[in-house]
Amino acid sequence: MKARNAVIAAGAGLAAGFLVKQQLDRYQNITPEKALKQAKETFKKQGPISGSWIYMKPEEVERNGLMYNAYRGGVTRSIDGENKQYEFYIDVDSGAVIDSVETA
Repeated sequence: MKARNAVIAAGAGLAAGFLVKQQLDRYQNITPEKALKQAKETFKKQGPISGSWIYMKPEEVERNGLMYNAYRGGVTRSIDGENKQYEFYIDVDSGAVIDSVETA
């Protein structure tokens, strides 16, 4: 009887752990590393990237009258032998690029 109870307890623990992990994955914010990877993939569609960076702490950003929690980052691209730098904001919740601007 003790072995049966142990198997039932282990099964219940596995099921509970699986459900908790699913809920955390669904509602967890995107990590800065994943946000940078998504931004780089977006910029790579227009050409090669030679460098990138991202701030690890989200900032509150207002765009088009809406407030977002967003990561700020940047990429450097080489276009016709000339380096161009872009800064971007990525929404912490969805991972979507909110804004992108060419800097120096």
